[in-house]
Amino acid sequence: MSTEQLQPWRWSYRADPRALPLADRHYNRQKIGSPQFVPPGRCVVLLTDDADALWVTSWPIAAYVQHAWAGAMVCSLFRREPTCPHRASTLITAAVAATRAHWPDLPALGMVTFVDPAKTRRKRDPGRCYRRAGWTPVGCTKGGLIALQLLPADCPTAVPARPPYAYGQGDLFELETAA
Repeated sequence: MSTEQLQPWRWSYRADPRALPLADRHYNRQKIGSPQFVPPGRCVVLLTDDADALWVTSWPIAAYVQHAWAGAMVCSLFRREPTCPHRASTLITAAVAATRAHWPDLPALGMVTFVDPAKTRRKRDPGRCYRRAGWTPVGCTKGGLIALQLLPADCPTAVPARPPYAYGQGDLFELETAA
């Protein structure tokens, strides 16, 4: 099985112009049109080949975090366009696997994300795609966002993202694969 079949994500970066339209359409975007769409600090940015899904893992320094899950990695942005052929829960699992390949030593609190039920499509369970990917509701923020968490023991095996998009030229470098 090829890496592409295993991993729908490619490495991207915090100011990728191909990802900017997706970031601008995400409900938590604070400054639409700003070339950078990732919070300050350490990050993993992933984008699908067709730029129809975007994922950002942030790993802020715990001392600067004001929520109850300080020290955890944060999915600060996940956007999947309706035209994307991949299921949202599959993309989430693959993004966590790519993040884990980049940062193998996960913090004890694992990863968290925050869902605003007022700004997402109305569903029985806000954050349903995360729940299907194994994330568990663990409370709410003071602002009413639903917190979902994925502990290290529940994280998928590390699978690196594919090389950055090469503008139709194919992969510039082959990934090393374990035998």
